[in-house]
Amino acid sequence: MTAAPAVVVHDAAQASAALAAAGPDGVVLLSAPAAAGNLGSDWFRALLLAAAASHPGVRWDAALDCGAAPGHVLGALRGGLRLLVLDPGVPGFARLSALVAAAGGTLWTARPPALDLGRVDLRRPGGQAMLAQWLCSTPDDTRDTNG
Repeated sequence: MTAAPAVVVHDAAQASAALAAAGPDGVVLLSAPAAAGNLGSDWFRALLLAAAASHPGVRWDAALDCGAAPGHVLGALRGGLRLLVLDPGVPGFARLSALVAAAGGTLWTARPPALDLGRVDLRRPGGQAMLAQWLCSTPDDTRDTNG
C-alpha cells in the first residue's frame, strides 16, 4: 500500500508528534476506523493542516477511513482528501474506485499496519520511543501494530 509507516491519529497533537518523529520515508497519518462517518472529512483535514503547519518539509500523506459508507468517500474528495479507505464489499465499489482515481486519488481496500497513537502515552519517554521505533520500521514488519 505505502512505503511510509502509518500511525493512527486522533487529534492534532498526535499528528504533530508523528510528523516531528518521521524519518526520511515520511509518515502516513491514518484516521481511526470509520472516522469519516463519526468526525467527518472536514475535521480530519483541519487536524492535518494544523499539524503540518508546524512541520514544513516533512514528507507525509493522510488516509481517511470511510468504513462501509461510499457517500463519505465523495464528501472527502470534495474536501480535498485523496487517500481513502473503503470496505470493498460496498455496492458500487468498482465505480467509486474509478471516480476516486479520476480525481487523482487512491482508494485502499484495507487499512495498512499502523501504530494507534490513542494507545500510546506520548507524554512519556517510552511512548516517544515506541513512536520513533515504529517510524523507523519497514512496512513489512510483522510485529503487533495496535491498530
